[in-house]
Amino acid sequence: MNRSDFQRICRLRVKEAKVLLDHGCAPGAYYLLGYAVECALKACIAKKTRRYDFPDRKRVNDNYTHDLDKLLTVANLKDELERERQSNPNLEDNWTIVREWSEQSRYDDAISISDAQELYSACTGRRTGVLS
Repeated sequence: MNRSDFQRICRLRVKEAKVLLDHGCAPGAYYLLGYAVECALKACIAKKTRRYDFPDRKRVNDNYTHDLDKLLTVANLKDELERERQSNPNLEDNWTIVREWSEQSRYDDAISISDAQELYSACTGRRTGVLS
């Protein structure tokens, strides 16, 4: 997969999550939104991958995770996010919501509509959404 694949899948997962939300299917929407963020971070990692370089083994292994904090680190975006969070308290709140997602949410059928809508807003908000 390449950067544009991850970007396309990110947009698709957000679109699918919205459909599920609109039909009251909160657990599925919540799960897909987390994967959208994961795909966005992996697109950022792909952008920084240099052609013909042989990657460090740890870096490669760290790419194959669903842990958003780890992906943020591999993408070298942790410092940038920290700067943005300090100047924008809404982004701080949104990242706090997003980072609570985990791959294990796929097994949680008790996720409420309000939790899924909160994650959707945290991801897609125009200026302060994590995906923006």
